[in-house]
Amino acid sequence: MPYGLYISAEGAQAQQKRMEVIANNLANVDTTGFKRQLATVQSRYAEAIEQGLDHPGSGSINDVGGGVQMIATQTDFSKSPLKQTGGRADLAIDADGVFFKVLKGDQEMLTRAGNFTVRSNGDLVTQQGYQVLSTEGRPVRVDPLQFWEITPEGAMRQNGGATPLAMVTLESLSQLVNVGENLFEPLAPTVDVPLAGRGVKRGYLEASGVEPTREMMEMIETSRAFEANVNLIRLQDQVLGTYINRALRTS
Repeated sequence: MPYGLYISAEGAQAQQKRMEVIANNLANVDTTGFKRQLATVQSRYAEAIEQGLDHPGSGSINDVGGGVQMIATQTDFSKSPLKQTGGRADLAIDADGVFFKVLKGDQEMLTRAGNFTVRSNGDLVTQQGYQVLSTEGRPVRVDPLQFWEITPEGAMRQNGGATPLAMVTLESLSQLVNVGENLFEPLAPTVDVPLAGRGVKRGYLEASGVEPTREMMEMIETSRAFEANVNLIRLQDQVLGTYINRALRTS
Protein backbone atom coordinates (compact mmCIF):
# COMPACT_ATOMS: atom_id res chain seq x y z
CA MET A 1 0.00 0.00 0.00
CA PRO A 2 1.36 3.51 -0.82
CA TYR A 3 3.26 5.06 2.08
CA GLY A 4 1.60 8.41 1.35
CA LEU A 5 -1.79 6.86 2.16
CA TYR A 6 -0.68 6.23 5.73
CA ILE A 7 0.76 9.75 6.06
CA SER A 8 -2.46 11.33 4.78
CA ALA A 9 -4.56 9.21 7.14
CA GLU A 10 -2.37 10.22 10.07
CA GLY A 11 -2.72 13.87 9.09
CA ALA A 12 -6.51 13.60 8.82
CA GLN A 13 -6.69 11.96 12.24
CA ALA A 14 -4.55 14.68 13.82
CA GLN A 15 -6.71 17.44 12.32
CA GLN A 16 -9.88 15.69 13.46
CA LYS A 17 -8.62 15.61 17.04
CA ARG A 18 -7.65 19.26 16.76
CA MET A 19 -11.18 20.10 15.57
CA GLU A 20 -12.60 18.35 18.62
CA VAL A 21 -10.47 20.52 20.91
CA ILE A 22 -11.52 23.72 19.12
CA ALA A 23 -15.19 22.67 19.19
CA ASN A 24 -14.94 22.15 22.95
CA ASN A 25 -13.46 25.66 23.30
CA LEU A 26 -16.34 27.16 21.32
CA ALA A 27 -18.86 25.26 23.44
CA ASN A 28 -17.40 26.93 26.55
CA VAL A 29 -17.22 30.49 25.23
CA ASP A 30 -19.61 31.60 28.02
CA THR A 31 -18.36 29.26 30.76
CA THR A 32 -17.10 31.13 33.82
CA GLY A 33 -13.37 30.73 34.39
CA PHE A 34 -12.93 28.30 31.50
CA LYS A 35 -9.36 28.00 30.22
CA ARG A 36 -8.78 27.55 26.50
CA GLN A 37 -7.32 24.23 25.37
CA LEU A 38 -4.59 24.00 22.74
CA ALA A 39 -3.94 20.96 20.54
CA THR A 40 -0.23 20.38 20.00
CA VAL A 41 0.51 18.82 16.61
CA GLN A 42 4.03 17.63 15.86
CA SER A 43 5.77 16.06 12.87
CA ARG A 44 7.04 12.53 13.32
CA TYR A 45 9.77 10.38 11.85
CA ALA A 46 9.06 7.48 9.56
CA GLU A 47 7.98 4.29 11.33
CA ALA A 48 11.30 2.54 10.68
CA ILE A 49 13.22 5.39 12.36
CA GLU A 50 10.86 5.47 15.36
CA GLN A 51 11.39 1.73 15.78
CA GLY A 52 15.17 2.16 15.67
CA LEU A 53 15.62 0.36 12.34
CA ASP A 54 17.08 3.47 10.69
CA HIS A 55 18.26 6.93 11.68
CA PRO A 56 17.41 10.52 10.62
CA GLY A 57 19.59 11.84 7.80
CA SER A 58 20.46 8.40 6.49
CA GLY A 59 19.27 9.31 3.00
CA SER A 60 17.49 5.98 2.71
CA ILE A 61 13.90 5.38 1.67
CA ASN A 62 12.95 5.56 5.35
CA ASP A 63 14.24 9.13 5.71
CA VAL A 64 11.12 10.73 4.21
CA GLY A 65 9.17 11.75 7.30
CA GLY A 66 6.15 10.14 8.87
CA GLY A 67 3.52 12.86 8.69
CA VAL A 68 2.13 14.53 11.82
CA GLN A 69 0.43 13.49 15.02
CA MET A 70 -1.30 15.22 17.93
CA ILE A 71 0.93 14.66 20.94
CA ALA A 72 -0.86 16.56 23.71
CA THR A 73 -3.59 18.97 24.72
CA GLN A 74 -2.31 21.94 26.70
CA THR A 75 -4.17 24.57 28.70
CA ASP A 76 -3.76 28.31 28.24
CA PHE A 77 -3.87 29.61 31.83
CA SER A 78 -3.76 33.28 30.81
CA LYS A 79 -5.90 35.49 33.02
CA SER A 80 -9.25 36.41 31.43
CA PRO A 81 -11.23 39.66 31.75
CA LEU A 82 -13.41 40.13 34.83
CA LYS A 83 -17.09 40.98 34.63
CA GLN A 84 -19.14 42.53 37.42
CA THR A 85 -22.21 40.57 38.54
CA GLY A 86 -22.94 41.86 42.05
CA GLY A 87 -23.62 38.31 43.25
CA ARG A 88 -22.94 37.75 46.95
CA ALA A 89 -21.19 34.42 46.34
CA ASP A 90 -19.51 35.41 43.06
CA LEU A 91 -15.73 35.60 43.32
CA ALA A 92 -13.07 36.34 40.72
CA ILE A 93 -9.35 35.78 41.14
CA ASP A 94 -7.45 38.79 39.86
CA ALA A 95 -4.09 37.00 39.97
CA ASP A 96 -2.26 34.52 37.78
CA GLY A 97 -1.84 30.89 38.77
CA VAL A 98 -4.17 30.99 41.79
CA PHE A 99 -7.07 28.54 42.21
CA PHE A 100 -9.93 27.72 44.55
CA LYS A 101 -9.84 24.25 46.10
CA VAL A 102 -13.01 22.14 45.94
CA LEU A 103 -13.96 18.59 46.86
CA LYS A 104 -15.19 16.19 44.16
CA GLY A 105 -16.04 12.90 45.81
CA ASP A 106 -12.99 12.23 47.95
CA GLN A 107 -10.55 14.11 45.70
CA GLU A 108 -9.41 17.69 46.06
CA MET A 109 -9.60 19.60 42.77
CA LEU A 110 -8.76 23.13 41.69
CA THR A 111 -10.85 25.63 39.74
CA ARG A 112 -10.84 29.27 38.65
CA ALA A 113 -14.64 29.40 38.41
CA GLY A 114 -15.92 31.40 41.37
CA ASN A 115 -19.65 31.36 40.59
CA PHE A 116 -20.48 29.73 43.90
CA THR A 117 -23.84 29.15 45.60
CA VAL A 118 -24.92 28.70 49.21
CA ARG A 119 -27.24 25.71 49.51
CA SER A 120 -30.21 25.48 51.83
CA ASN A 121 -28.05 23.47 54.27
CA GLY A 122 -25.43 26.25 54.30
CA ASP A 123 -22.76 24.56 52.14
CA LEU A 124 -20.82 26.80 49.75
CA VAL A 125 -20.70 24.84 46.49
CA THR A 126 -19.73 25.15 42.82
CA GLN A 127 -22.24 25.11 39.97
CA GLN A 128 -21.75 21.33 39.77
CA GLY A 129 -22.49 20.93 43.48
CA TYR A 130 -18.91 20.33 44.66
CA GLN A 131 -18.09 21.69 48.11
CA VAL A 132 -15.70 24.61 48.40
CA LEU A 133 -12.95 23.90 50.94
CA SER A 134 -11.45 26.08 53.63
CA THR A 135 -7.74 26.43 54.37
CA GLU A 136 -8.23 23.73 57.01
CA GLY A 137 -9.46 21.30 54.37
CA ARG A 138 -13.08 21.28 55.53
CA PRO A 139 -16.18 22.29 53.54
CA VAL A 140 -17.10 25.95 53.95
CA ARG A 141 -20.48 26.12 55.67
CA VAL A 142 -22.68 28.94 57.06
CA ASP A 143 -26.09 29.36 58.66
CA PRO A 144 -28.19 30.34 55.61
CA LEU A 145 -30.79 32.02 57.84
CA GLN A 146 -28.28 34.55 59.16
CA PHE A 147 -26.30 37.25 57.42
CA TRP A 148 -23.05 36.15 55.79
CA GLU A 149 -20.55 37.75 53.46
CA ILE A 150 -17.28 36.97 51.73
CA THR A 151 -14.47 39.34 52.61
CA PRO A 152 -12.08 40.94 50.07
CA GLU A 153 -9.43 38.49 51.32
CA GLY A 154 -11.55 35.51 50.30
CA ALA A 155 -12.94 34.44 53.67
CA MET A 156 -16.51 33.53 54.59
CA ARG A 157 -17.56 35.79 57.47
CA GLN A 158 -20.53 35.29 59.79
CA ASN A 159 -21.28 36.20 63.42
CA GLY A 160 -17.88 37.83 63.86
CA GLY A 161 -15.94 34.77 62.70
CA ALA A 162 -14.21 34.28 59.35
CA THR A 163 -13.32 31.05 57.54
CA PRO A 164 -10.73 31.60 54.79
CA LEU A 165 -11.44 29.76 51.54
CA ALA A 166 -8.64 27.47 50.40
CA MET A 167 -6.79 29.26 47.60
CA VAL A 168 -3.61 27.70 46.32
CA THR A 169 -0.96 27.84 43.63
CA LEU A 170 1.71 25.45 42.30
CA GLU A 171 5.36 25.71 41.36
CA SER A 172 4.43 25.06 37.73
CA LEU A 173 1.06 25.10 36.00
CA SER A 174 2.26 22.14 33.94
CA GLN A 175 1.56 20.10 37.08
CA LEU A 176 -2.19 20.47 36.50
CA VAL A 177 -4.35 18.05 34.53
CA ASN A 178 -7.66 19.14 33.04
CA VAL A 179 -10.32 16.64 34.19
CA GLY A 180 -13.38 18.42 32.78
CA GLU A 181 -16.18 20.35 34.51
CA ASN A 182 -13.82 23.33 34.79
CA LEU A 183 -11.68 21.37 37.26
CA PHE A 184 -7.97 20.62 37.39
CA GLU A 185 -6.23 17.83 39.26
CA PRO A 186 -2.89 18.80 40.83
CA LEU A 187 -0.06 16.31 40.27
CA ALA A 188 2.18 17.98 42.85
CA PRO A 189 1.67 19.49 46.31
CA THR A 190 -0.13 22.82 46.29
CA VAL A 191 1.02 25.95 48.12
CA ASP A 192 -1.46 28.04 50.15
CA VAL A 193 -1.73 31.65 49.04
CA PRO A 194 -1.62 34.15 51.95
CA LEU A 195 -4.67 36.36 52.48
CA ALA A 196 -2.78 39.44 51.34
CA GLY A 197 -1.86 38.02 47.90
CA ARG A 198 -5.08 36.39 46.77
CA GLY A 199 -6.43 39.09 44.48
CA VAL A 200 -10.08 38.23 45.19
CA LYS A 201 -12.81 40.50 43.81
CA ARG A 202 -16.29 40.11 45.30
CA GLY A 203 -19.27 40.43 43.01
CA TYR A 204 -17.15 39.65 39.93
CA LEU A 205 -16.55 36.58 37.80
CA GLU A 206 -13.69 35.68 35.49
CA ALA A 207 -14.90 35.35 31.91
CA SER A 208 -14.05 32.43 29.64
CA GLY A 209 -10.59 32.50 28.11
CA VAL A 210 -12.03 31.66 24.67
CA GLU A 211 -12.12 34.29 21.92
CA PRO A 212 -14.81 33.17 19.44
CA THR A 213 -13.28 34.91 16.41
CA ARG A 214 -9.87 33.30 16.92
CA GLU A 215 -11.41 29.87 17.49
CA MET A 216 -13.57 30.15 14.36
CA MET A 217 -10.52 31.08 12.28
CA GLU A 218 -8.63 28.08 13.65
CA MET A 219 -11.65 25.85 13.01
CA ILE A 220 -11.74 26.94 9.34
CA GLU A 221 -7.99 26.36 9.01
CA THR A 222 -8.24 22.92 10.62
CA SER A 223 -11.25 21.94 8.50
CA ARG A 224 -9.37 22.80 5.32
CA ALA A 225 -6.33 20.81 6.44
CA PHE A 226 -8.57 17.83 7.26
CA GLU A 227 -10.29 18.09 3.88
CA ALA A 228 -6.93 18.27 2.07
CA ASN A 229 -5.77 15.06 3.76
CA VAL A 230 -9.03 13.29 2.92
CA ASN A 231 -8.67 14.36 -0.72
CA LEU A 232 -5.12 12.97 -0.76
CA ILE A 233 -6.39 9.67 0.64
CA ARG A 234 -9.03 9.54 -2.09
CA LEU A 235 -6.50 10.40 -4.81
CA GLN A 236 -3.99 7.77 -3.70
CA ASP A 237 -6.74 5.19 -3.45
CA GLN A 238 -7.68 5.93 -7.07
CA VAL A 239 -4.04 5.65 -8.16
CA LEU A 240 -3.68 2.33 -6.34
CA GLY A 241 -6.86 1.06 -7.98
CA THR A 242 -5.54 2.05 -11.43
CA TYR A 243 -2.27 0.17 -10.82
CA ILE A 244 -4.13 -2.94 -9.72
CA ASN A 245 -6.43 -2.87 -12.75
CA ARG A 246 -3.45 -2.52 -15.12
CA ALA A 247 -1.66 -5.36 -13.40
CA LEU A 248 -4.71 -7.61 -13.72
CA ARG A 249 -5.09 -6.80 -17.44
CA THR A 250 -1.46 -7.61 -18.22
CA SER A 251 -1.39 -10.83 -16.20
